[in-house]
Amino acid sequence: MVWVSRVLLRKYGRFMDDLRIYVRGGAGGMGYPRLGGQGGHGGDVWLVAHENLTLRRLKSQFPKKRFVAGTGDNSKILALKGAKGKDYEVNVPWGISVVASDGKLLGELNKPGDRLLVARGGVGGSLFTNFHPTKGQAQSIHLDLKLIADVGLVGFPNAGKSSLLTSISHATPQIAEYPFTTISPELGTIECVDHKQITVADLPGLIEGAHANKGRGHKFLKHVERTNQLLFVVDVHGFQLSSKATFRTAFETIMLLAKELELYKEELRDKPTILAVNKMDLPDAERNLNELLEQLQNPQDHMHSLPKEMIPADSVSFKEIIPISALTGEGTEKLVTCLRKVLDEEAEKNIAQYHREQLNALHLSDI
Repeated sequence: MVWVSRVLLRKYGRFMDDLRIYVRGGAGGMGYPRLGGQGGHGGDVWLVAHENLTLRRLKSQFPKKRFVAGTGDNSKILALKGAKGKDYEVNVPWGISVVASDGKLLGELNKPGDRLLVARGGVGGSLFTNFHPTKGQAQSIHLDLKLIADVGLVGFPNAGKSSLLTSISHATPQIAEYPFTTISPELGTIECVDHKQITVADLPGLIEGAHANKGRGHKFLKHVERTNQLLFVVDVHGFQLSSKATFRTAFETIMLLAKELELYKEELRDKPTILAVNKMDLPDAERNLNELLEQLQNPQDHMHSLPKEMIPADSVSFKEIIPISALTGEGTEKLVTCLRKVLDEEAEKNIAQYHREQLNALHLSDI
């Protein structure tokens, strides 16, 4: 299994979702003591979000990963105030968080055109600095890419997420009958009848212990944070990663997925979630589905069979539970309708919340 994954990595390349770069603002220019001149400020370094960019391309274009702004001009007789040094604009992908080396979040670039100042230029020399300039701010920063999508597909390997994404959207992810086919997030777009587009992210399959970064879990789980709703995809027949791994029923699989998300970040429990029960075209699927539905209706009656560490702190609830077959297309039309419905409901909630906040702000300003 590891060998197969390595072949895929060689063929399709490693997905890069974080990159460390060095940025430094330009030094200020010298002042002119005889006439009280002031040197120009050093240039600043800005990150600017652009479309059609990747961190891999950024690294390829700038292998040294160093970005330094221009030095401010010195003060001189013909120009007592020196010109500001040239700013350096670093084009980066949109959808990134910018983190300092100490872990502090500096900001986010969530859409094309967003800008973030990451290194301020030094002050030009003047009377207040004894005409000596200061150096520009310098630091190493991490560019942390997180997908931004309407829907995030969550499931264990080989649950059929990639097949489902192909069935409902314009994506062409790699599909095969073995786990870990998806080695990097894939984005697809669903075109609705009214031309509204829904973006769907197929995230690489999780494994037990993903919250503790097992199987590079953190690199995959972080993408879930930037989706508006979750779509759990489970195999109605259960899941077994390998012959040495423990077999998990569909019910146990759901509990494990919920637990992994909960342990990684509790806020993920608040995201609206739909459950797609896949592979309904296979034998015994109906019987397994009925058993699963009964277990989900009365989960406490079946928790005793689960190890304590597998039990989520809160009860698992879904907006909808939809049996599907990604292979034949059974149930996928209903699934898309439900995804659209939940997105519209959440949008209405956000609009209502915005209006409430605006009204509260007006009331406070009148006091």
